Amino acid sequence: MLSFAKPARHQNVEPEENGPKKLPWGEGERLQKVLAKAGVASRRAAEELIEQGRVEVDGAIVREQGLRIDPDTAVVRVDGVRIVVRDEQVYLALNKPKGYQSTMSDELGRPCVGDIVAERVMAGQRLFHVGRLDAETEGLLLLTNDGDLAHRLMHPSFEVSKTYLATVQGEVQRGIGKQLRDGVELDDGPARVDKFQVLEVGEGKSLVKVILHEGRKHIVRRLLEAVGHPVTALVRTNIGSVALGDQRPGTLRVLGRDEIGKLYEAVAL
Repeated sequence: MLSFAKPARHQNVEPEENGPKKLPWGEGERLQKVLAKAGVASRRAAEELIEQGRVEVDGAIVREQGLRIDPDTAVVRVDGVRIVVRDEQVYLALNKPKGYQSTMSDELGRPCVGDIVAERVMAGQRLFHVGRLDAETEGLLLLTNDGDLAHRLMHPSFEVSKTYLATVQGEVQRGIGKQLRDGVELDDGPARVDKFQVLEVGEGKSLVKVILHEGRKHIVRRLLEAVGHPVTALVRTNIGSVALGDQRPGTLRVLGRDEIGKLYEAVAL
């Protein structure tokens, strides 16, 4: 829910000359209708947001009621957070079960992500997954038909963090975290984690949390094995600001407006 007490950033900035392109009457959609369809607020509340200078289109604050925009091309932000307004875009969080391949089809007939979204694909949605999880790893996988966002989320230059919970062999001793943060030499070059935390230790095993933005194949398993603690179970719990939460394995959920906006922000879209 939006708080109507919060002022917009750059509250006093007037629209720039290179701001939103005005469409002729009858073309595009009214801005308040677009905001309502995106789930931001009712049309009346959207009008108040515009009046308060909290809505930005194509880089400029809009105060004009009834401005018509092209929802397929306009970049709309409310309180600085980008709003996705294109009807055909799909953003899903999947809790990939253990044993499933991170592919939309599998030539060997093994269970795969495509099986879980088969009905959506048959209905015409062209979905693809953002990154991969190996078959033995479970947890958060994003699915979308937004190619620009997917490409940037997978690109290492944007350094979108990913969080994992790993059960490892052995009781992890103090000093392992520093070693992983400083960097470990692997077969394909050095790698390091951003954060490392030991959550539980006992009975010859440990539960650890690993946060990193590396995207190389099996990177978490390889890093932990390199420091003497092979992984026995691995779950990805977060991608950037999107959290798995208590979502059950094999289930899908539609990402919320704020989650999508933060993903866009993380990759400078």
